[in-house]
Amino acid sequence: MKALAIGMVNLRRVFSDRTNIFFVIVAPFLMVFVLGQMFGVDQQLRLGVVSGSGPLTQQLVGALGSGERVTVERIGDESALRTAVERGELRAGVVVPADYDARIREGGQVEVRYLTRQQDPGAAEIGTWVRSVVPQQAALLRAARFGQQEGAGSFDESLSRAGQASVAEVQVRVTTTGRSLFPEGFNPFAASAPPLLLLFTFLTSLTAAIGLVETRLLGVARRMYATPISARAIVAGEALGRMVIALTQALLIMLGSALIFGVDWGDPPAAAALVVVFSLVGSGAAMLLGSAFKTPGAVISVAMILGLGLAALGGSMLPLESFGGVMQVVAHLTPHAWAYEAFAELVRNGGTIVDILPQFGVLSCYAAVLFALGVWRLRRVLTR
Repeated sequence: MKALAIGMVNLRRVFSDRTNIFFVIVAPFLMVFVLGQMFGVDQQLRLGVVSGSGPLTQQLVGALGSGERVTVERIGDESALRTAVERGELRAGVVVPADYDARIREGGQVEVRYLTRQQDPGAAEIGTWVRSVVPQQAALLRAARFGQQEGAGSFDESLSRAGQASVAEVQVRVTTTGRSLFPEGFNPFAASAPPLLLLFTFLTSLTAAIGLVETRLLGVARRMYATPISARAIVAGEALGRMVIALTQALLIMLGSALIFGVDWGDPPAAAALVVVFSLVGSGAAMLLGSAFKTPGAVISVAMILGLGLAALGGSMLPLESFGGVMQVVAHLTPHAWAYEAFAELVRNGGTIVDILPQFGVLSCYAAVLFALGVWRLRRVLTR
Protein backbone atom coordinates (compact mmCIF):
# COMPACT_ATOMS: atom_id res chain seq x y z
CA MET A 1 0.00 0.00 0.00
CA LYS A 2 2.86 2.40 0.77
CA ALA A 3 4.37 1.80 -2.68
CA LEU A 4 0.97 2.47 -4.27
CA ALA A 5 0.57 5.70 -2.30
CA ILE A 6 4.00 6.90 -3.46
CA GLY A 7 3.11 6.02 -7.05
CA MET A 8 -0.17 7.95 -6.95
CA VAL A 9 1.58 10.98 -5.46
CA ASN A 10 3.88 10.99 -8.50
CA LEU A 11 0.87 10.98 -10.82
CA ARG A 12 -0.77 13.86 -8.96
CA ARG A 13 2.46 15.85 -9.15
CA VAL A 14 2.43 15.56 -12.94
CA PHE A 15 -1.11 16.91 -13.28
CA SER A 16 -0.65 19.60 -10.64
CA ASP A 17 1.37 21.50 -13.25
CA ARG A 18 -1.03 23.12 -15.73
CA THR A 19 1.62 23.04 -18.45
CA ASN A 20 1.69 19.27 -18.18
CA ILE A 21 -2.08 19.14 -18.58
CA PHE A 22 -1.74 20.75 -22.00
CA PHE A 23 1.12 18.54 -23.18
CA VAL A 24 -0.31 15.32 -21.75
CA ILE A 25 -3.97 15.76 -22.71
CA VAL A 26 -4.49 18.51 -25.28
CA ALA A 27 -1.37 18.34 -27.48
CA PRO A 28 -1.67 14.65 -28.46
CA PHE A 29 -5.23 15.03 -29.72
CA LEU A 30 -4.38 18.21 -31.61
CA MET A 31 -1.58 16.40 -33.39
CA VAL A 32 -3.77 13.37 -34.14
CA PHE A 33 -6.35 15.70 -35.67
CA VAL A 34 -3.84 17.70 -37.71
CA LEU A 35 -1.96 14.67 -39.04
CA GLY A 36 -5.21 12.84 -39.72
CA GLN A 37 -6.39 15.76 -41.83
CA MET A 38 -3.02 16.06 -43.54
CA PHE A 39 -2.79 12.42 -44.57
CA GLY A 40 -6.51 11.73 -44.83
CA VAL A 41 -7.73 9.64 -47.73
CA ASP A 42 -10.19 12.32 -48.82
CA GLN A 43 -7.71 15.17 -48.86
CA GLN A 44 -7.46 17.23 -52.03
CA LEU A 45 -4.09 17.03 -53.77
CA ARG A 46 -2.82 20.52 -54.64
CA LEU A 47 -0.95 20.73 -57.93
CA GLY A 48 0.81 23.97 -58.85
CA VAL A 49 1.08 24.89 -62.53
CA VAL A 50 3.25 27.48 -64.26
CA SER A 51 2.11 28.03 -67.86
CA GLY A 52 1.15 30.44 -70.59
CA SER A 53 -2.39 31.34 -71.63
CA GLY A 54 -2.83 29.74 -75.08
CA PRO A 55 -5.86 27.53 -75.86
CA LEU A 56 -3.77 24.35 -76.10
CA THR A 57 -2.13 25.16 -72.78
CA GLN A 58 -5.53 25.77 -71.22
CA GLN A 59 -6.72 22.42 -72.50
CA LEU A 60 -3.77 20.65 -70.86
CA VAL A 61 -4.20 22.53 -67.57
CA GLY A 62 -7.93 21.78 -67.60
CA ALA A 63 -7.23 18.09 -68.08
CA LEU A 64 -4.78 18.12 -65.15
CA GLY A 65 -7.47 19.63 -62.93
CA SER A 66 -10.23 17.24 -63.98
CA GLY A 67 -9.42 14.63 -61.32
CA GLU A 68 -11.75 14.34 -58.34
CA ARG A 69 -8.94 14.78 -55.81
CA VAL A 70 -6.70 17.15 -57.78
CA THR A 71 -6.87 20.91 -57.34
CA VAL A 72 -4.83 22.98 -59.81
CA GLU A 73 -3.37 26.26 -58.59
CA ARG A 74 -1.75 28.76 -60.97
CA ILE A 75 1.68 29.98 -59.86
CA GLY A 76 3.39 33.04 -61.29
CA ASP A 77 6.85 31.64 -62.00
CA GLU A 78 8.95 28.51 -61.61
CA SER A 79 10.93 29.85 -58.67
CA ALA A 80 7.77 30.43 -56.63
CA LEU A 81 6.49 27.00 -57.64
CA ARG A 82 9.69 25.29 -56.54
CA THR A 83 9.60 27.10 -53.18
CA ALA A 84 5.96 26.11 -52.59
CA VAL A 85 6.70 22.44 -53.35
CA GLU A 86 9.80 22.41 -51.13
CA ARG A 87 7.82 23.88 -48.22
CA GLY A 88 5.00 21.37 -48.66
CA GLU A 89 2.45 24.04 -49.55
CA LEU A 90 1.88 22.15 -52.83
CA ARG A 91 2.17 18.41 -53.30
CA ALA A 92 3.75 18.78 -56.75
CA GLY A 93 4.18 21.19 -59.62
CA VAL A 94 4.04 21.16 -63.43
CA VAL A 95 5.94 23.62 -65.62
CA VAL A 96 4.45 24.12 -69.09
CA PRO A 97 6.72 26.22 -71.38
CA ALA A 98 5.33 29.63 -72.29
CA ASP A 99 5.68 28.85 -76.02
CA TYR A 100 3.82 25.55 -75.69
CA ASP A 101 1.06 26.48 -78.20
CA ALA A 102 3.44 27.90 -80.82
CA ARG A 103 5.77 24.92 -80.77
CA ILE A 104 2.92 22.41 -80.95
CA ARG A 105 1.40 24.16 -83.97
CA GLU A 106 4.81 24.21 -85.65
CA GLY A 107 5.01 20.43 -85.29
CA GLY A 108 7.70 20.45 -82.62
CA GLN A 109 8.00 18.59 -79.34
CA VAL A 110 7.55 20.18 -75.93
CA GLU A 111 8.93 18.99 -72.61
CA VAL A 112 6.56 19.39 -69.66
CA ARG A 113 8.50 19.25 -66.37
CA TYR A 114 7.21 17.78 -63.13
CA LEU A 115 8.46 18.90 -59.68
CA THR A 116 7.95 16.98 -56.47
CA ARG A 117 9.49 16.02 -53.14
CA GLN A 118 10.90 12.56 -52.59
CA GLN A 119 9.23 10.17 -50.15
CA ASP A 120 5.91 12.07 -50.27
CA PRO A 121 2.99 9.61 -50.61
CA GLY A 122 0.64 12.33 -51.89
CA ALA A 123 3.18 13.42 -54.50
CA ALA A 124 3.51 9.83 -55.71
CA GLU A 125 -0.24 9.63 -56.21
CA ILE A 126 -0.51 12.92 -58.03
CA GLY A 127 2.53 11.97 -60.12
CA THR A 128 0.64 8.92 -61.39
CA TRP A 129 -2.22 11.23 -62.38
CA VAL A 130 0.06 13.66 -64.23
CA ARG A 131 1.81 10.85 -66.09
CA SER A 132 -1.56 9.57 -67.29
CA VAL A 133 -3.02 12.94 -68.32
CA VAL A 134 -0.04 14.29 -70.29
CA PRO A 135 0.22 11.25 -72.64
CA GLN A 136 -3.52 11.44 -73.29
CA GLN A 137 -3.18 15.06 -74.34
CA ALA A 138 -0.15 14.15 -76.45
CA ALA A 139 -2.19 11.46 -78.23
CA LEU A 140 -4.88 14.00 -79.14
CA LEU A 141 -2.27 16.39 -80.50
CA ARG A 142 -0.68 13.65 -82.61
CA ALA A 143 -4.09 12.73 -83.99
CA ALA A 144 -4.80 16.35 -84.88
CA ARG A 145 -1.41 16.72 -86.61
CA PHE A 146 -2.01 13.52 -88.56
CA GLY A 147 -5.43 14.75 -89.68
CA GLN A 148 -3.93 18.05 -90.81
CA GLN A 149 -1.20 16.28 -92.76
CA GLU A 150 -3.77 14.03 -94.46
CA GLY A 151 -5.87 17.01 -95.56
CA ALA A 152 -8.76 16.41 -93.17
CA GLY A 153 -8.83 20.09 -92.19
CA SER A 154 -6.85 22.56 -90.15
CA PHE A 155 -5.02 21.61 -86.98
CA ASP A 156 -7.78 23.04 -84.78
CA GLU A 157 -10.51 21.27 -86.72
CA SER A 158 -8.68 17.96 -86.55
CA LEU A 159 -8.07 18.47 -82.82
CA SER A 160 -11.78 19.13 -82.26
CA ARG A 161 -12.78 15.97 -84.13
CA ALA A 162 -10.14 13.93 -82.26
CA GLY A 163 -11.55 15.12 -78.94
CA GLN A 164 -15.08 14.16 -79.94
CA ALA A 165 -14.18 10.76 -81.38
CA SER A 166 -15.63 7.79 -79.56
CA VAL A 167 -13.99 4.40 -79.21
CA ALA A 168 -15.24 1.05 -78.07
CA GLU A 169 -15.29 0.67 -74.29
CA VAL A 170 -12.34 -1.12 -72.77
CA GLN A 171 -12.92 -2.96 -69.51
CA VAL A 172 -9.96 -2.89 -67.13
CA ARG A 173 -9.78 -5.42 -64.35
CA VAL A 174 -7.42 -4.45 -61.54
CA THR A 175 -5.95 -7.11 -59.29
CA THR A 176 -3.88 -6.18 -56.25
CA THR A 177 -1.21 -8.61 -55.11
CA GLY A 178 0.29 -8.62 -51.65
CA ARG A 179 -1.14 -6.52 -48.84
CA SER A 180 -1.98 -2.85 -49.13
CA LEU A 181 -0.22 -0.45 -46.78
CA PHE A 182 -3.57 1.11 -45.85
CA PRO A 183 -6.68 -1.02 -46.46
CA GLU A 184 -9.66 0.41 -48.32
CA GLY A 185 -11.79 2.68 -46.15
CA PHE A 186 -9.03 3.01 -43.56
CA ASN A 187 -9.61 5.72 -40.95
CA PRO A 188 -6.91 8.38 -41.62
CA PHE A 189 -6.73 9.22 -37.91
CA ALA A 190 -5.74 5.60 -37.22
CA ALA A 191 -2.57 6.19 -39.23
CA SER A 192 -1.37 8.99 -36.94
CA ALA A 193 -2.70 7.91 -33.52
CA PRO A 194 -0.36 4.92 -32.84
CA PRO A 195 2.90 6.72 -33.70
CA LEU A 196 1.84 9.70 -31.60
CA LEU A 197 0.96 7.39 -28.72
CA LEU A 198 4.52 6.08 -28.82
CA LEU A 199 6.00 9.56 -29.07
CA PHE A 200 4.05 11.09 -26.19
CA THR A 201 4.16 8.05 -23.91
CA PHE A 202 7.95 7.87 -24.08
CA LEU A 203 8.43 11.65 -23.98
CA THR A 204 6.06 12.14 -21.04
CA SER A 205 7.82 9.34 -19.15
CA LEU A 206 11.21 10.96 -19.65
CA THR A 207 10.11 14.49 -18.79
CA ALA A 208 8.31 13.25 -15.67
CA ALA A 209 11.66 11.89 -14.48
CA ILE A 210 12.30 15.41 -13.25
CA GLY A 211 10.21 14.40 -10.22
CA LEU A 212 12.91 11.95 -9.14
CA VAL A 213 15.49 14.76 -9.11
CA GLU A 214 13.18 17.10 -7.21
CA THR A 215 12.47 14.36 -4.67
CA ARG A 216 16.17 14.22 -3.84
CA LEU A 217 16.79 17.98 -4.03
CA LEU A 218 13.90 18.80 -1.68
CA GLY A 219 14.97 16.15 0.80
CA VAL A 220 11.78 14.12 0.38
CA ALA A 221 13.75 10.95 -0.33
CA ARG A 222 15.81 11.38 2.86
CA ARG A 223 12.73 11.99 4.99
CA MET A 224 10.98 8.92 3.57
CA TYR A 225 14.07 6.82 4.13
CA ALA A 226 14.19 8.02 7.74
CA THR A 227 10.64 6.72 8.37
CA PRO A 228 9.67 3.06 8.88
CA ILE A 229 9.15 2.80 5.10
CA SER A 230 11.69 0.36 3.70
CA ALA A 231 14.04 1.23 0.86
CA ARG A 232 12.37 -1.48 -1.20
CA ALA A 233 8.97 0.16 -0.75
CA ILE A 234 10.33 3.58 -1.70
CA VAL A 235 11.96 2.27 -4.86
CA ALA A 236 8.84 0.25 -5.72
CA GLY A 237 6.69 3.33 -5.22
CA GLU A 238 8.88 5.51 -7.44
CA ALA A 239 9.00 2.76 -10.10
CA LEU A 240 5.23 2.36 -9.88
CA GLY A 241 4.86 6.11 -10.25
CA ARG A 242 6.84 6.06 -13.54
CA MET A 243 4.69 3.18 -14.77
CA VAL A 244 1.41 4.87 -13.81
CA ILE A 245 2.43 8.09 -15.58
CA ALA A 246 3.33 6.22 -18.78
CA LEU A 247 0.16 4.13 -18.72
CA THR A 248 -2.01 7.19 -18.05
CA GLN A 249 -0.55 9.00 -21.05
CA ALA A 250 -0.97 5.95 -23.31
CA LEU A 251 -4.53 5.20 -22.19
CA LEU A 252 -5.58 8.84 -22.57
CA ILE A 253 -4.47 8.81 -26.21
CA MET A 254 -5.87 5.35 -26.91
CA LEU A 255 -9.30 5.87 -25.36
CA GLY A 256 -9.58 9.51 -26.42
CA SER A 257 -8.74 8.83 -30.07
CA ALA A 258 -11.20 5.93 -30.11
CA LEU A 259 -14.02 8.12 -28.76
CA ILE A 260 -13.23 11.35 -30.62
CA PHE A 261 -11.82 10.13 -33.94
CA GLY A 262 -13.20 6.61 -34.12
CA VAL A 263 -9.77 4.94 -34.12
CA ASP A 264 -9.99 1.15 -33.92
CA TRP A 265 -6.93 -0.13 -32.05
CA GLY A 266 -7.48 -3.71 -33.13
CA ASP A 267 -7.46 -6.80 -30.92
CA PRO A 268 -8.00 -5.46 -27.34
CA PRO A 269 -5.77 -7.98 -25.48
CA ALA A 270 -2.94 -7.51 -27.96
CA ALA A 271 -3.24 -3.70 -27.88
CA ALA A 272 -3.35 -3.69 -24.07
CA ALA A 273 -0.28 -5.94 -23.82
CA LEU A 274 1.59 -3.73 -26.28
CA VAL A 275 0.74 -0.57 -24.32
CA VAL A 276 1.87 -2.16 -21.06
CA VAL A 277 5.21 -3.38 -22.40
CA PHE A 278 5.98 -0.05 -24.08
CA SER A 279 5.05 1.77 -20.87
CA LEU A 280 7.56 -0.44 -19.07
CA VAL A 281 10.18 0.63 -21.63
CA GLY A 282 9.40 4.30 -20.97
CA SER A 283 9.34 3.78 -17.20
CA GLY A 284 12.72 2.07 -17.16
CA ALA A 285 14.26 4.81 -19.28
CA ALA A 286 12.72 7.45 -17.00
CA MET A 287 14.20 5.88 -13.85
CA LEU A 288 17.62 5.69 -15.45
CA LEU A 289 17.40 9.30 -16.55
CA GLY A 290 16.05 10.60 -13.25
CA SER A 291 18.77 8.86 -11.25
CA ALA A 292 21.61 9.87 -13.58
CA PHE A 293 21.42 13.65 -13.08
CA LYS A 294 21.32 15.97 -10.09
CA THR A 295 19.56 19.01 -11.61
CA PRO A 296 16.12 19.34 -13.24
CA GLY A 297 17.54 21.33 -16.16
CA ALA A 298 19.79 18.51 -17.27
CA VAL A 299 16.95 16.00 -17.05
CA ILE A 300 14.56 18.04 -19.14
CA SER A 301 17.20 18.74 -21.79
CA VAL A 302 18.20 15.12 -22.18
CA ALA A 303 14.54 14.04 -22.04
CA MET A 304 13.64 16.27 -24.98
CA ILE A 305 16.64 15.15 -27.02
CA LEU A 306 16.06 11.45 -26.39
CA GLY A 307 12.27 11.61 -26.54
CA LEU A 308 12.07 13.46 -29.83
CA GLY A 309 15.22 11.95 -31.35
CA LEU A 310 14.27 8.32 -30.77
CA ALA A 311 10.73 9.02 -31.94
CA ALA A 312 12.03 10.52 -35.17
CA LEU A 313 14.38 7.59 -35.76
CA GLY A 314 11.70 5.06 -34.89
CA GLY A 315 8.99 6.23 -37.29
CA SER A 316 6.81 8.24 -34.91
CA MET A 317 7.27 11.47 -36.89
CA LEU A 318 7.71 10.16 -40.43
CA PRO A 319 6.15 6.87 -41.57
CA LEU A 320 8.55 4.00 -41.02
CA GLU A 321 7.64 2.69 -44.49
CA SER A 322 9.23 5.76 -46.09
CA PHE A 323 12.67 4.94 -44.65
CA GLY A 324 15.39 3.53 -46.90
CA GLY A 325 17.34 0.33 -46.28
CA VAL A 326 20.03 1.78 -44.01
CA MET A 327 17.56 3.91 -42.07
CA GLN A 328 15.33 0.87 -41.57
CA VAL A 329 18.22 -0.85 -39.81
CA VAL A 330 18.96 2.24 -37.70
CA ALA A 331 15.27 2.65 -36.85
CA HIS A 332 15.09 -0.87 -35.45
CA LEU A 333 17.69 0.02 -32.86
CA THR A 334 14.89 1.96 -31.13
CA PRO A 335 11.90 0.44 -29.31
CA HIS A 336 9.63 2.82 -31.20
CA ALA A 337 10.16 1.07 -34.54
CA TRP A 338 9.21 -2.33 -33.11
CA ALA A 339 6.14 -0.88 -31.41
CA TYR A 340 5.24 0.97 -34.64
CA GLU A 341 5.28 -2.28 -36.61
CA ALA A 342 3.21 -4.06 -33.97
CA PHE A 343 0.55 -1.34 -33.90
CA ALA A 344 0.49 -1.27 -37.72
CA GLU A 345 -0.26 -5.00 -37.73
CA LEU A 346 -3.05 -4.59 -35.18
CA VAL A 347 -4.65 -1.39 -36.46
CA ARG A 348 -4.27 -1.77 -40.24
CA ASN A 349 -4.39 -5.51 -40.74
CA GLY A 350 -6.51 -6.78 -37.85
CA GLY A 351 -3.69 -8.83 -36.37
CA THR A 352 -3.69 -10.62 -33.02
CA ILE A 353 -1.10 -11.17 -30.32
CA VAL A 354 0.27 -14.10 -32.32
CA ASP A 355 1.02 -11.82 -35.30
CA ILE A 356 3.05 -9.39 -33.19
CA LEU A 357 5.01 -11.92 -31.14
CA PRO A 358 8.40 -10.95 -32.71
CA GLN A 359 7.89 -7.26 -31.99
CA PHE A 360 6.43 -8.00 -28.56
CA GLY A 361 9.43 -10.17 -27.72
CA VAL A 362 11.93 -7.45 -28.66
CA LEU A 363 10.00 -4.83 -26.67
CA SER A 364 9.89 -7.18 -23.68
CA CYS A 365 13.69 -7.40 -23.81
CA TYR A 366 13.95 -3.61 -23.94
CA ALA A 367 11.55 -3.35 -21.00
CA ALA A 368 13.32 -5.99 -18.90
CA VAL A 369 16.76 -4.47 -19.37
CA LEU A 370 15.75 -0.82 -18.94
CA PHE A 371 13.43 -1.47 -16.00
CA ALA A 372 15.98 -3.65 -14.18
CA LEU A 373 18.74 -1.09 -14.69
CA GLY A 374 16.40 1.73 -13.70
CA VAL A 375 15.37 0.05 -10.45
CA TRP A 376 18.99 -0.82 -9.59
CA ARG A 377 20.25 2.69 -10.28
CA LEU A 378 17.33 4.37 -8.50
CA ARG A 379 17.84 2.21 -5.38
CA ARG A 380 21.51 3.17 -5.25
CA VAL A 381 20.74 6.88 -5.56
CA LEU A 382 17.87 6.94 -3.06
CA THR A 383 19.69 4.95 -0.39
CA ARG A 384 23.10 6.52 -0.79
